[in-house]
Amino acid sequence: MITVQAPGKLYIAGEYAVVEPGYPAIVVALDQFVTVSIADAYDHGTINSKQYEEMPVRWRRRGNQLVIDKRDNPFEYILSSIHYTEKYALEKQHSLELFNLTVNSQLDSQDGKKYGLGSSAAVTVATVKALSQFYKLNLSKEEIFKLASISHFQVQHNGSFGDIAASVYGGWIAYQSPDRQWLTQMLATHSLTEILQSDWPQLSIEQLEFPANLNLLIGWSGSPASTPVLVDKIAVFRTKQQQRYQQFLDDSRACLQKMIAGFKHGSSQIIKQQINVNRQILRQLAQFSGVIIETPKLQKLCEIASNYGAAAKSSGAGGGDCGIAVIDAAPNVKDSLLADWNQQQIQPLNFNVHALN
Repeated sequence: MITVQAPGKLYIAGEYAVVEPGYPAIVVALDQFVTVSIADAYDHGTINSKQYEEMPVRWRRRGNQLVIDKRDNPFEYILSSIHYTEKYALEKQHSLELFNLTVNSQLDSQDGKKYGLGSSAAVTVATVKALSQFYKLNLSKEEIFKLASISHFQVQHNGSFGDIAASVYGGWIAYQSPDRQWLTQMLATHSLTEILQSDWPQLSIEQLEFPANLNLLIGWSGSPASTPVLVDKIAVFRTKQQQRYQQFLDDSRACLQKMIAGFKHGSSQIIKQQINVNRQILRQLAQFSGVIIETPKLQKLCEIASNYGAAAKSSGAGGGDCGIAVIDAAPNVKDSLLADWNQQQIQPLNFNVHALN
């Protein structure tokens, strides 16, 4: 049996802007994992997951039609990952086999609610890694990233692949997304082997060092949110208010460039300052677009953190899920902050950064 893991992620800064090619974000991998196991099968294969069997299916009305949003269904990502990894295996002259695939996830709460830790990306990466071992494909990290990104892209067309990068590379990452139009054209005209060997325009993945005197705190709002749906809403705003959207992109890029420089110089002051700046940039985006990014619970999370001298903001698409705080105070101050979160029904998540070798 082959068993592999892929970590979940949290966005630290640069959300929404990162879906545009060339606009930076900072993302971190966490020590909560999706585990995928593969074993040889005979007669027929299976895909099993304890967590996903009872997962609610999201749907909406389109006229009188009931339409299911496949982008919130982990099985769609698993099936896409199998399809593209096996397509690549065929290009490499491997014969396809039957197998039983089992998924186990730590990225959701005990009652099955999503924390917002990038479960769709982690299950995609873990499936690609497991199958690449099963078929002895000897993929590099870059090739796993690209194959997982393609698999994810075919289900969710508006993602940045930043969560894929965190799951593949681990640790703290400065990330810029590739040109998805270019990728669409390449998928229509080139083999997977050619695409994996190509340089992807605008793509950048750079490991960062988090200052030792800083602590990353994570709080869960208790309300799951759908990233694809929120990104769709911002896309509508982008179309209607192009000038304001471009201003948001410019502001986000300037903020992230300063923050990344803060990481490279080990400056906790610059990092904290720019986290606060990024929060304000996202609040302006929410105001102009009408999309709720910082919910009342996430606002309370940030206010409490600020009272203790921490820099705080929503993480990822917002609308629920998690918020983060960065603090360089003594442990007793950190404990008091977490206790205040708890009093406001904000659940501290005792997760750590996961660095891969």
